[in-house]
Amino acid sequence: MKYVGGAAHGAAEEQTTGERRTRNRVARSILDHGPSTAADLAERLGLTQAAVRRHLDALVAENVVEPREQRVYGQRGRGRPARSFALTDCGRDAFDQAYDALAADALRWIAETAGGGTEGQAAVSAFARARVAAQAERYRAAVEAAAPEDRTRALARALSADGYAATTAATNSDSGPAGEQLCQHHCPVAHTAEQFPELCEAEAEVFSRLLGTHVQRLATIAHGDGVCTTFVPKAPQVPRSTTPTDQATARTSGRNPA
Repeated sequence: MKYVGGAAHGAAEEQTTGERRTRNRVARSILDHGPSTAADLAERLGLTQAAVRRHLDALVAENVVEPREQRVYGQRGRGRPARSFALTDCGRDAFDQAYDALAADALRWIAETAGGGTEGQAAVSAFARARVAAQAERYRAAVEAAAPEDRTRALARALSADGYAATTAATNSDSGPAGEQLCQHHCPVAHTAEQFPELCEAEAEVFSRLLGTHVQRLATIAHGDGVCTTFVPKAPQVPRSTTPTDQATARTSGRNPA
């Protein structure tokens, strides 16, 4: 009887471990892809929607994820949008953010040492630009090696290799310009960027220089959004009849002078 009881206990423990492992997969999928519906998660993970909802309920109770209304860019269809789930700050803390406090303290020290106020902000901005500029040098070769129409995707792949879980999506809304959205579903310095938005501003400047066009930040995780979203406008088509000089001018049109 003791053996049977021990076996039953072992089976229950194994089941609990399996449940935890699956919940971690659900949380990780939300981290990698941004706010997701139960249907999205079920398709990505090969689970039933009922099973996904059960794991989501547990993760909500643990304050790892939270339900929110799904954000829609452009024109909105009829009916109530599906409920999506995003990681909470507590949930993000489990993914590579142990040094946020140290980073924030260091930036605060830089600002105070520079005299605080506008001088302090300028010092933090200078640090942020230097940091992302060094980071961008690792991306430049991959971006410049890609065809012009593939450069946003090349940048997304480079960002993903650094832990930003980046993806791209085309935008062809009748209500706005055509282009692509560069989405970063994870930000390793989200809590620090919440206190020092100079980090986000410097990153957007680097994206602009790498892609050779003005970009627009639509949302950031640091600001409370589920994903960092940057709009990259579609490059204008160069007519075949133009001269090489005209083509070079068209390619650099709208480029950020920084």
